[in-house]
Amino acid sequence: MTRRFGEPVQTDRRYIRRPGVYAILPRQGQLLLTFQAEPRPEVQLPGGGIDPGESPLQALHREVYEETGWRIGRAQRLGAYRRYTYMPEYDLWAEKICHIYVALPVRSLGAPTEPGHLALWMPTAMALEELANSGEVAFLDNWLRRGGSGA
Repeated sequence: MTRRFGEPVQTDRRYIRRPGVYAILPRQGQLLLTFQAEPRPEVQLPGGGIDPGESPLQALHREVYEETGWRIGRAQRLGAYRRYTYMPEYDLWAEKICHIYVALPVRSLGAPTEPGHLALWMPTAMALEELANSGEVAFLDNWLRRGGSGA
């Protein structure tokens, strides 16, 4: 069973299913995160939608690079959750299927290529307070409780 986060499901709305991938990226007691300025400013795990014909791992590598400028390695899937939310940038209500991975940030190749994103390093404990999405917080907290660290 997949846990659900986000706004309550509204039975009078049509939701578009949007699979996506997101990464917990630990390094030396900190996490590599992304700050997204629009449509509302928030700190997030790097990631995003899986494009048609793209595998989840291909999407993970692409999204992390676009939002942070970093290449990653040793990606391992932790699980998934559903999030029902409005996406103003697409003007649609989405049932997001969020696949969460943990991976190692390997090398910075420069600034993020996706407009409106800024890569930032944050102590792991602070990330639990600053992440905007309750599903991401739950997965990060669970990973830490199971022995994950800011390797």
